[in-house]
Amino acid sequence: MTQRILLVDDDVKLTDMIREFLELEGFAVDAVHDGPAAFRCALESMDLVVLDVMLPALSGFEVLKRLRQNSNVPVIMLTARGEDVDRIVGLEIGADDYLAKPVNPRELVARIRAVLRRTGASAPSSAGDIAVGEIRLNAASRNAWSNQQKLDLTTAEFNLLEHLLRNAGRVVAREELSVVAFGRQLSVGAADRNVDTLVSKVRRKLGPASDLDQRIKTVRNVGYIYAVPSSPPAAEAEHAAPADGR
Repeated sequence: MTQRILLVDDDVKLTDMIREFLELEGFAVDAVHDGPAAFRCALESMDLVVLDVMLPALSGFEVLKRLRQNSNVPVIMLTARGEDVDRIVGLEIGADDYLAKPVNPRELVARIRAVLRRTGASAPSSAGDIAVGEIRLNAASRNAWSNQQKLDLTTAEFNLLEHLLRNAGRVVAREELSVVAFGRQLSVGAADRNVDTLVSKVRRKLGPASDLDQRIKTVRNVGYIYAVPSSPPAAEAEHAAPADGR
């Protein structure tokens, strides 16, 4: 059964990025942007809540206090402040885990799965192969291959390639790739430069220069798209009906 996560954070752009990442990992995600809105959700249907401390109208601490009056739903708290006192207070009033911002989406997924294991629920797995054309990737082992040749990828390169493959045929913005690859949201100029450099490195590792444009394509002023390969002509001919109908 799909696990349902509630995100409570007033940073709309960051919430959208985290939501998309969690959905790619197999979770169903609802998102709200202030404390009172959290209580208008069907909390009894949630398997876990990711709760920001710094919220308008009602702080994350107050939301957690009220939540703990009648619910044991697991809660992971997020904060832009790295002070130990915040972490201690959050854990003392009932948080199951605590994560400082900027949030690495992969670490958040790992924390979610760990909390769900501790509380007796099982999270969806992203294990298994992803294959687009001759490129194959295994999320569980964090290995990738071009045809049968294993690719030597850094952590950031693997993260970027995995996200592009999971979204093959869809344009992915540079800002989104920055969060996925580096675990943080960079300023626009820095994100552009870092992501562009990383894509160039991944392109070189995927195969010969003559094939580059057939895989990761640049969408000017937006980001990148991993092109879904068309069927080879031979395969199309094999399935085509003879011209004379025989």
